[in-house]
Amino acid sequence: MRRGFAPEEYQARVRAAQSGMAAAGLGALLLTTEPEFRYFTGFLTRFWESPSRPWFLILPAKGDPVAVIPSIGAPLMARTGLRDIRTWAAPDPEDDGVSLLAETLREIGGPVGVPSGPESHLRMPLADFERVKRASALVFRDDAGIMAGLRAVKSEAEIVKIAHICGIAARAFDRVGEIAQPDVMLSAVFRDFQRLLLEEGADWVPYIAGGAGPLGYADVISPAGEVPLAMGDVLMLDTGAVWDGYFCDYDRNFAIGHATADQSAAHARLIEATEVGEEAARAGATASDVWQAMARITGSDETSGRLGHGLGMQLTEGLSLTAKDHSILTPGMVITLEPGVELAPGLIMVHEENIVIREGRAQRLSRFAASNLPVI
Repeated sequence: MRRGFAPEEYQARVRAAQSGMAAAGLGALLLTTEPEFRYFTGFLTRFWESPSRPWFLILPAKGDPVAVIPSIGAPLMARTGLRDIRTWAAPDPEDDGVSLLAETLREIGGPVGVPSGPESHLRMPLADFERVKRASALVFRDDAGIMAGLRAVKSEAEIVKIAHICGIAARAFDRVGEIAQPDVMLSAVFRDFQRLLLEEGADWVPYIAGGAGPLGYADVISPAGEVPLAMGDVLMLDTGAVWDGYFCDYDRNFAIGHATADQSAAHARLIEATEVGEEAARAGATASDVWQAMARITGSDETSGRLGHGLGMQLTEGLSLTAKDHSILTPGMVITLEPGVELAPGLIMVHEENIVIREGRAQRLSRFAASNLPVI
């Protein structure tokens, strides 16, 4: 499996963004977060875990992107093929790239669009942003949804990467019986499941969650506790693993020792809801249409939370499968289907799969689970 993308992939992304900029009357896009950088340049590093330095990428109305970055990133950025790389010695508490960024923006011209919609954030101090605006003397406004629109629809090359990490996770899920047994601490299962994902080929595992109990689990975001698995528990493991910068995000449920009638029935209903959601997830339908299809099976209401979301360079991105999200599904969108049911007051079971919207039926990216609850 090839890492990275061909130059033509990045060139197409730049052209598409610049087309949107022309329609919106923008002279530049100012981008400050990791996915935005990587989307246009392929700049992939875990150094973003350090919050001490700001990073800036400017996409002009014409021509190639311009990187205004800390000098520590120059060698890696040069390997992406980007030619215009401007650096400063960071961190600099007196002028952490402000002057250099303002100078570059003045050279390129405005108005300057900044991603400002849902899930966006400005990865720089607000005071420095105000200084950049004053020093550049340009008009700043939102990016008219350009970045969100571009990233919502994946290229075939992106879809291949997401399918690949889904396959890696599938092989790790096949091995859960090696690590989950009665009396094993849930915390140990979490650690060992990350090991399995890495052994099967994941680059890293930024997200893992789950739960266990005879009547389900209280939520799907808690870290693992020092609680041993017991006969009759249902165990859920949910992973957001990464390969070459792209996520999978799906889960599996397992019965420990034996499955109860309630657990089996709940699991079968979750699989039914997932398959109904898959059928509803067609180009031209809305996110709320898919939510409604699954909610009819699970009995979910608007207070139950979303039943899926967009997926790609981030664990969750873009649309949400809720009653109020009327985003139109478009071929190339990658989404999760994530129905949930309540087994007892405050205790739930959930199930999640990954698909890509196509003309006609959606394409499965994760290997869909069978309706029978697996027993380990």
